Amino acid sequence: MIRIENLTKSFGLKKAVDDLSFSVERGEVLGFLGPNGAGKSTTMRMITGFLPPTAGRISVGGHDVVEDALAAKRLMGYLPENAASYPDMSVEGFLGFAAELRGLNGDAKKKAVHRVVDLCFLGSVLHQQIDTLSKGYRHRTCLAQSLIHDPEVLIMDEPTDGLDPNQKHEVRNLIREMGKTKAVIFSTHILEEVGAACTRAIIIDRGRMVANGTPEELRNMSELAGAVTIAAQNADAAKLSALPEALRVEAIDGALRVYPKDKSASVALARSVMDLAGREGWRVDALRTEEGQLDEVFRRITLPDTVKK
Repeated sequence: MIRIENLTKSFGLKKAVDDLSFSVERGEVLGFLGPNGAGKSTTMRMITGFLPPTAGRISVGGHDVVEDALAAKRLMGYLPENAASYPDMSVEGFLGFAAELRGLNGDAKKKAVHRVVDLCFLGSVLHQQIDTLSKGYRHRTCLAQSLIHDPEVLIMDEPTDGLDPNQKHEVRNLIREMGKTKAVIFSTHILEEVGAACTRAIIIDRGRMVANGTPEELRNMSELAGAVTIAAQNADAAKLSALPEALRVEAIDGALRVYPKDKSASVALARSVMDLAGREGWRVDALRTEEGQLDEVFRRITLPDTVKK
């Protein structure tokens, strides 16, 4: 549904997006991650036709976004960062206006408004003016306008920004549900949203892709993934280091953590650690296999070496 080929955007001498290529299929929710200034919003603005690319090609539903812009835009719903609205309109009036802009009138318009009001939990504020709403409800109203025409492709820039924990949970569930039948891209700074809503995630840094995979694949890039932590009286680091599956051992908060030579052998490592503890008669208080952490992966691949040190 979305195909990005060698996409580049320059502002003067600065390349905000640098030779970026990826695709998103129907039924896929792609998390778009990166530090501030990485090029996420610029990429989304080019996909939606808001900004022209300096080089490269973008197609949505088979339509070139530059050469066949109207056909591509008909397929898309867009929630930009800091989305604008008309503060003197009521929620119902604004959504009706958005429906008309999308060519919906009469019963089709009414049904579209009712559908997004239910989807975005706006029933309690339907007749309020937008300038009287809380930030969370204003954001939900802008999300609703992006869904008004039931688009096949949904592009969302920070869709949970400004929402309280309950609202974040509702929006993540909504994104996950819509992702079953649509192609969805959403950017976020909240790494827990990747596991909660995404089928795949891309990390970009300084305009270039630095990682691409499922949440599990990205977590497995973490140094911590597959490590075995043991808290036991008289545990011997040297004997743990001698295990054939062990890469190295380090002390962590009164326990010892054994890192695997091969992440695919984490089960064998855990078994070897347990067997060693049994043979040596260690009194084990806790033993666990660690999961990879997305924040560690994110920091490792996006921070400059000078900052990491």
